[in-house]
Formats: sequence, C-alpha cells, structure tokens
Amino acid sequence: MKIRELFDQKTVFSFEIFPPKKTSPIEVIYDTLDELQGLKPDFISVTFSAGGSGNGGYACEIASRIKKSGITPMIHLPCINYSKDEINATLNEIKARGIENILALRGDINPNIPPKQDFHYASDLISYIRSQGKFDIAGACYPECHPDADNLVEDIMNLKKKVDAGADHLITQLFFDNDTFYDFREKAALAGINVPIEAGIMPVVNKNQIERMVTTCGASLPRKFVKIMQRYEHNPEALRDAGIAYAVNQIVDLVASGVDGIHLYTMNNPYVARKISEAVSGIIGL
Repeated sequence: MKIRELFDQKTVFSFEIFPPKKTSPIEVIYDTLDELQGLKPDFISVTFSAGGSGNGGYACEIASRIKKSGITPMIHLPCINYSKDEINATLNEIKARGIENILALRGDINPNIPPKQDFHYASDLISYIRSQGKFDIAGACYPECHPDADNLVEDIMNLKKKVDAGADHLITQLFFDNDTFYDFREKAALAGINVPIEAGIMPVVNKNQIERMVTTCGASLPRKFVKIMQRYEHNPEALRDAGIAYAVNQIVDLVASGVDGIHLYTMNNPYVARKISEAVSGIIGL
C-alpha cells in the first residue's frame, strides 16, 4: 500500500527502526521487529546507511520481512554517498521485493567518506526516483531549520523544491516543543507546501540519548523538558517513565491540533513503543 493514501483515512501512526550494524547478524533485530509489528502501526520505516556502516542490504531484507507480516514498510534511501548505478541497484532490489514506499534523503555527510557527485540534494534524488517507477516518496523536514541552512525561510524554500520534485508527504525531524512544529507547519503552508506532514516524536529515555540527538539535529530543549532531565537524570527508571509521559503529552496535543500523523522514533525499544501506543490508542484509533 502507498502511504500517501493513509492520510486521507486517518491520523497516521508509524514507527522508525534501524538495522543492526553489518558486524552483527541480522537476526538480532527479529525479536524487536516482532514486538513492534504486534503493535500494528500504519507503517514502519527502516533506516539505511548513508555510507559507513554498510547495512543497506539489511535494510531491504528487514523491509521485506515487515511487508510479509502485513505491515506496510518504508525504506530510507540516502544519496550523498551513492552513485547513480548504486541507487539504481537499490531501486531494483526494492522493486523486486514489492516495496512501494521510500523516504528519500540526502544523508549525513561523513567527513571520512568523499561524497559522490550524482546526487547533491534530496530533491535531486526525489526527482530521479519519480522517473524510475510508481513509488510513494516521502521527504524529510526540520521544524527548527536544517543545520546546513542559513535560516528557516531558506530551508522551507528548499523543502518546497522536494515537494515540487515529487515528494508525496513529509516526516519531520524530532522536536520537543509543539509550538515550534505549529509555526513551521504554518510557514510551510504559506510557501505552498500542501502535502501531509507527519510529526517526528522521540521519547527520551536516557540523558546520553538526548545529548547525542540534540548535537546531531539541533533540536532545542524547552524549559519544561530541561527540568525533567535535571530532576531524573540519576534515576534511569524515572527518567524513562518521564520521557514516555512527555512524548505522550506531545502526541495528545498534536492530534488535538489536527496533525496529519505521528512518526515515533522507537530507537528499537519495544517497551517504550508499546507504552506510548497503549496511551494514545484511543485518540489515534489504533
């Protein structure tokens, strides 16, 4: 099923997972995957190495396993470190496995890996995928501005290029202040971006996790969130439960405000995904 069709039916609720490193057997993800599939999300996206961990083959295999379980899969496809021939090979494998949904990304730039020259931006990849078959294509967006953009206006103009190139819907990077998302959504609409935007939510369950993610994506931390971190940073179980509660409160507010969907960054943690799914099942209709 093409994911774009789901947005016409309901508030979409989806998960993201990541494959094991190539040095680990793929089987280590199977128990986690089984538990997440049992929660019946609308789709599960699978990350794909932007170059370095070499787990791209795992991503295709995991997406195929998700499809066989009856859940719609989406596979991430970064381009900055892949040639056109390599992208073609991956698209052919995706087609052969009957996978219809792709999240097209530039990918993180690795200073140790010289970027390839065929695709410089996600919009280039989206346009190319659109020419290669009838895929459902998602794009990524940053409510607080992409780290490489000079300002949010420039970033939204670049986002409009992704939509004009053929992105069917969008998924945001994580954020912790819903007002930031609402402001971004309004600016996107004013720029003529009229595709569904799914809000990316990451439940924070340990201090190291949030410090790493904020450094990577530049998400700001509201005062309320910082107080939670400071109060419970030395009590792992309390911090986990507080992080889950904070994410649930975000989701409730977002759904009440008419969000198109919620994309839960599970960090391969079925316990956290289950607790959040149970808490929001009534308002989302799981």
